[in-house]
Parts: sequence; C-alpha cells; structure tokens
Amino acid sequence: MSTGISEGRAGMLPKERIRAILQERIDVAHQCVGMVAGQIDGNEHPLVTYGRSDTAPERPLDGDTVFEIGSITKVFTALLLTDMVTRGEVALDDPVARYLPSEGRIPGRNGKQITLLDLATYTSGLPRNPDHPAPKDGANPLADYTVEQLYAFLSGHALRFDPGTHYEYSNLGFGLLGHALARRADKSYEELVLSRICAPLGMESTRITLSASMRERMTRGHNSVLEPTANWDMPTLAGSGAIRSTANDLFAFLRAVSPTTRDAPLRPAIDMLLATRRPTSNPRLSVALGWFVSTEHDDEVVWKTGGTGGYYSFVGFSTRSNQGAVALSNAGFWNPFDDIGMHLVNTAFPLVRHPPQITVDAATLAAYSGTYVMSPEFALTIRAKAERLFVRGTGQEEFELFADARDRFFMRAVDAQAIFLRDKDGQVQELIWHQNGRYRYCRRVL
Repeated sequence: MSTGISEGRAGMLPKERIRAILQERIDVAHQCVGMVAGQIDGNEHPLVTYGRSDTAPERPLDGDTVFEIGSITKVFTALLLTDMVTRGEVALDDPVARYLPSEGRIPGRNGKQITLLDLATYTSGLPRNPDHPAPKDGANPLADYTVEQLYAFLSGHALRFDPGTHYEYSNLGFGLLGHALARRADKSYEELVLSRICAPLGMESTRITLSASMRERMTRGHNSVLEPTANWDMPTLAGSGAIRSTANDLFAFLRAVSPTTRDAPLRPAIDMLLATRRPTSNPRLSVALGWFVSTEHDDEVVWKTGGTGGYYSFVGFSTRSNQGAVALSNAGFWNPFDDIGMHLVNTAFPLVRHPPQITVDAATLAAYSGTYVMSPEFALTIRAKAERLFVRGTGQEEFELFADARDRFFMRAVDAQAIFLRDKDGQVQELIWHQNGRYRYCRRVL
C-alpha cells in the first residue's frame, strides 16, 4: 500500500526538510498532534518541532518537552544490567531465579534456565506480555498489575522455546529483568536508573515519577485516533517501559553511547551492550542487549523504539557515521514513525509515502457506520465522527480510515483497505476487507 522514497545518502538534513516531514505526518497523514525530532552529529544536534503539545495552557514544544518513551526504557534496563556486571554485582549468565524469592518460580525448558542475558537479548522464551485480562483502567492497563500476579503467571507458564535459542520480543522479560536487578541492589528500579544512569550522564529530565517541573513540561498523550488519553503507569514491569524523558536528555544519552565518545561515563557498561548479538528471523536485523541492530544501506544502525497508549518514540545511531537521531510523538500511532527515525540517522533508509486521499463529507461517512461481521468471533465496527471515519476490530484498538475513492478507504497504521458495497438502492450493505493478501467479505448487521 505504501512505497519508499530515498534521498540517497547519509547526512545532516536541513531543518526545513525535517519540518516538512513532520508537517506531512501531522497535517496530511493525521498520525500525530505534535512531534519533536532532530539529528545529532558530535556536539551538534539541531532540533525541529511541529504541531501542538495540547496542554492547558498551551506550552510550545521544544527540547525540554516531556514524553513517555515506552520501550526505550529497555535500553536503560540493559545498561543497568551491564553496569552491575562491571561492578561485580551480577554476571550475565546468572539465572534470574537467583535474584527472586521462592514464590517467584521461573520456568525453564529442557534443563535450561533463563539467564539475565537471555532476558536482555529478547531470547528468554517468555511471551510478549503476561496475562492481565481485567485491568481496572483499560486506558492505563498495567497500573494495577502486581508483583504477586507476575509471580503467579511465571509459576504457571510453560516456555515454547529453550532459553537463549529463539528471539521473541518480550515486555514481560524486560519487566522481570528490571525487577530482579532492583531486588539485587535493594533499591527501587527508578532509584537505580537515577543514581547509575541519569546522574552520571547529566539527564535531569529523565524519570518515572514526574517532578513538578517535568509535569509542567509534559505534553498530553493521544491515542491512535488522536483523542487525549491517560498516561501509562507500570510499577511492577517498570523495566519494560515506564520512563519519561525529553529530546535534550535523549541527545545526551546518544552522545554518551556513541562509540567515539571513549571518555563517557559508564563506557565499559555501554560497550557491553553491543558485545553480544543474537539473530532474529530477519537476516538484516539482530538484537543486542536492549538495542536492535540493522545492517542495511552499507551501514549499521543501532536503534530502539517505544510506544505507550499516548506516545511514540525513537532513538538510534550509526556505528559508521556516528550520526544519530531522536524522534518523539504525542500520539500512540506506532508503526509509521520508525521510518522517520531511521531516515534521520541515514537518509538512505526510505520514508514511507502514503497514498493520496480525498475528502468525503460527513453525511456520506455516516452512511458507512455500523457493524460488519467477518466471522462468528470477529467483527469490524465502523464509526463516523464529523469528517473522519474509524474502524475497530473485536478486542482491538480503533484506527482511522482514509478515503482514496468513493466507497474505498485505506489504513495508514497497517497495510489494509476497505471497500464498501451497496445494494441496488444505493444502501451500504457489505464491506470487503483486504489485508495480508486476503479479501474477506463482511456482512453488515447493524
């Protein structure tokens, strides 16, 4: 559904070009309310903002605006691990069970135990998320997830793969790693991050618990249809995605982790993050400790993204050009922002080009509203609001649809299209849904 465009070579882009990229994503693609993005090359890090913070009173976006950075937290957790290794407090091949109480029984498989290294390289065999079927607040789903629930899940879980042998992205794994390291240090996870990473690197606006100043500077988060949404809290799984930060602090972090900054604090621990790499199913993508590593376009890019219900973020750098990038968004519209971050690191990585859209009046859109059954267990709910159209699958998040012809719409979050079919009287009666190469006919029931 989308094609790539490339500007051909690595280099610092003019700020006007970066602003145009952000403007297209906000004003044309409607994927965000506000963004902060920029490149870093040595001590130079020009920053570009576009859109709104959507706060009251409205505070302009800048390098000190606070965002949730979601899974970029995992790199901080991995760095805590390697810092503790350099201090002799833990070893990479220690079983995680060594740092948990007896009620925290960790599953193994074929005689293999899950090690700290397995957790840090996404190869523990643990699933992406633990079961938490009934959070008190669906907009803040992990706020009430307890340590007791974590231990109960682990005690009853059977691994599908031997630890250390199979890549599977796991928020649960990094949440467990952060929990175990905090227990080993006899400190909270946040105390460890502040004392061992933020203080040495001078990152004064990187926290889980917002200071009064950070609260004043925090942009409002928005969901996938750009409606304001709650911030996320995850006290038990903090190591997987609980940190809030700013572009300026993340630039300081990138400067420290750059391979050329040999005198940076935590240098031995930073180097250890990339020393071990494990494969994924993509031959051009491997995982290190916390980081992902892409080898394309005659480059090696080390990167990590993060997403919560209301925010999306990217940090990354090239080990060959030493150029890096930060991109922060105040909307939880996830996948389409990876390309911006990679493009800012190296312009040979293409930007996604979205298909053109047409404007449809509110009355026409209202005629599509209804429920369309794909199977006995799954239906698509179409909702019109003013001059926008949205789709929600059973048990899924809602996303916006965009028109490219009469009765024909597409998604920007994933490669999917919808075609509405009318009867002889012109009434919408059916929906064809096209995704992953399959066409599914969905009968309208409401």
